[in-house]
Amino acid sequence: MIKPVLQDDAFLEDVDRAKSEPNKLHLWWLGQSGFLIQWQNHHLLIDPYLSDSLTKKYGGTNKPHVQMTERVIAPEQLGFVDVVTSSHNHTDHLDGDTLIPLLRTNPGLRVLVPRANVNFAAERLQVSAEKLTPIRVGDEAMKIGPFTFHAIPSAHETLEQDENGDYRCMGLIVQVGNWTIYHSGDCIPYDGLVDRIKKWKIDLALIPINGRDPARGVAGNFTSEEASQLGKEINAGLVIPCHYEMFEFNTVSPHKFAKAAEKIGQDYHVLKCGERLGL
Repeated sequence: MIKPVLQDDAFLEDVDRAKSEPNKLHLWWLGQSGFLIQWQNHHLLIDPYLSDSLTKKYGGTNKPHVQMTERVIAPEQLGFVDVVTSSHNHTDHLDGDTLIPLLRTNPGLRVLVPRANVNFAAERLQVSAEKLTPIRVGDEAMKIGPFTFHAIPSAHETLEQDENGDYRCMGLIVQVGNWTIYHSGDCIPYDGLVDRIKKWKIDLALIPINGRDPARGVAGNFTSEEASQLGKEINAGLVIPCHYEMFEFNTVSPHKFAKAAEKIGQDYHVLKCGERLGL
């Protein structure tokens, strides 16, 4: 298995070390679509998957989720998180084995989920719906600590809505300090996506690159070419690829993304699992 660059105590030491530069934005890739963001000793977790729940769930089936990368950190060791988000209901983005211990460790934790998914998320996380913080497309900006959130729809692979017209899969625009971050969640290109994002000046775009293949039997994401092209079209300062090297059946090489980005002149940074980027 792939060993994270920083793991367990070494990872926590790096998170603590980053606090000595409070005016920098610090970002760690946790594998799949999970990121930890630190700003002035505040911490945001985006779509963390820090367990082997899917490997256990699909063991012995025709869709085994053989894990490629070791876990960066146990969620119960992250006792300093202010906000955690879930972009949609798939387990690698809404994982009970990650979020339940995280909630126990952080009694004041805010859990941000699409409004369409509140009841589903509450059941999975074994909490009342009132314990969750819903967000929906069209809401005014939501501010939690130093983080300001705006929701936009994501197509995974369709733009799925509930009976109220609320989107079940969402991307987030996160503003913190002087930085604006776009995390797409799981998404493919759709008409109007670029125009929605271009309302903001995106400094960092966190975009999946594993593509889509019907043979995998799961909904897909941007290809490497589409991810780099999206970055170019939204004038992203930097694109950071994600959603690869977690499960053997659903991954691609980040080198393909790097070549695609270089071909069109899109700046990017490929992180290794557990690695920090300070800006």
